[in-house]
Amino acid sequence: MTKQNEKDAKRVPELRFKGFTDDWEQRKLGEIATIVGGGTPSTKNPEYWDGDINWYSPAEIGNQIYTEKSERQITELGLKKSSAKLLPVGTVLFTSRAGIGKTAILNKEACTNQGFQSIIPRSKMLNSYFLFSRTNSLKQYGETMGSGSTFVEVSGKQMSKMPLFIPNINEQSKIAKLFQSLDRTITLHEEKQRQLERLKKALLQKMFADKTGYPALRFKGFTEK
Repeated sequence: MTKQNEKDAKRVPELRFKGFTDDWEQRKLGEIATIVGGGTPSTKNPEYWDGDINWYSPAEIGNQIYTEKSERQITELGLKKSSAKLLPVGTVLFTSRAGIGKTAILNKEACTNQGFQSIIPRSKMLNSYFLFSRTNSLKQYGETMGSGSTFVEVSGKQMSKMPLFIPNINEQSKIAKLFQSLDRTITLHEEKQRQLERLKKALLQKMFADKTGYPALRFKGFTEK
């Protein structure tokens, strides 16, 4: 296979939903989304804090898909007096330092500190969940392009240059719904596992004899030591 054929082959995935036949188009992330950094209001001014605007730090972004509520909130004045920007629902938070590549989708307007290069998909061009599903690619690119002597960080300008193959918005939505359903199922199973682990822990504490010689919990019909 020639280099040109290899390049062309990458434009079409091996598995697709029925009815979609167009080639995927390579675009730069900055062409289909707006990359927005964050900021921190002065911590010395109490008028900037304890408001009703969610304000996230990288340490809060873990394994969740959608954000619920930040640990700290800022006021309208704090937002105005800092470089923080109010991000719309659907923004994909992307940590750009202190662990590059952690992502989450905003389900409520919020802002972040400067440890993010958040991605706001452009309407009818990029689906939020489709992009979220490419977290591994975003992370790999960010880590590769990141630099810094004190700590590794990737800039918004660098992220905007990331090449990304995308289909039309309708196919993106189909793909996003599939992975959203799979992620939801995985989350339910993880919660069930956590519940079973808590049950096992409780039973281990109660079904073995303690210093009295008797367990706190026994099967019916067993009374001997």
